[in-house]
Amino acid sequence: MAWSLAAAVGVVLSGCGGSGSAALPLASPAAAPTSRLVATVLGSSVDVYTAPGAPQAETALPNPWLLNGDPSLPIPQVFLVVGRPDAQWVEVLLPERPNGSLGWVHGQAVALQDDPYSLDVAIGAHLLTVHDGGRVIYSGPVATGAPDTPTPTGEFYIRVLLRSTDPTSVYGPFAYGLSAHSDALTTFDGGDAEIGVHGNNDASVLGQSITHGCVRMDNDEITALSSVLPLGTPVYLRA
Repeated sequence: MAWSLAAAVGVVLSGCGGSGSAALPLASPAAAPTSRLVATVLGSSVDVYTAPGAPQAETALPNPWLLNGDPSLPIPQVFLVVGRPDAQWVEVLLPERPNGSLGWVHGQAVALQDDPYSLDVAIGAHLLTVHDGGRVIYSGPVATGAPDTPTPTGEFYIRVLLRSTDPTSVYGPFAYGLSAHSDALTTFDGGDAEIGVHGNNDASVLGQSITHGCVRMDNDEITALSSVLPLGTPVYLRA
């Protein structure tokens, strides 16, 4: 189903290790990098610019950001790095609409770290593959978006990991909230229609196109991944 942070009632935070509108091009799985840089914001906010050296910021994003606006649920602000021409500027993928929005931040405003993990979802084949560098550590079936509410394609990243207080719910035991947003829905359950990767309450749906855009996967496997994948991990949603 579509993911809404406002719909995360009964789901609690779990600890875990620009303005362009065009979707980012996706490399083929064989050519995908074995690691990506993740930028973690260092200060209480970060200025985002439309270009390196722009005279003023286009926007500022808070750090941490608050899940559902709740001060008791702070989430570190992280970005997936798209480019780094020099030490002064870093181009990042933003968790904003429209999908694929990019921005530039000052290099000294963020800490950069290599992330060897990635999630690759073949939407039409209903297959999720998790890589650790060049090694496949999991591959299994998923449910994806129905024809009227398709799972968006593009390059995204993990923004938040949530643990469900009711593992028998539609979200299963864990849910990853992504930087992606539904292209078919603007709201869902009272909040923005973010896209997530989460567990399920009916394993028979895996392999089908039935959700509101989210990716549902095996409960045992997302439980195992919950202690492995850090925030910022790239997620490739492919047709």
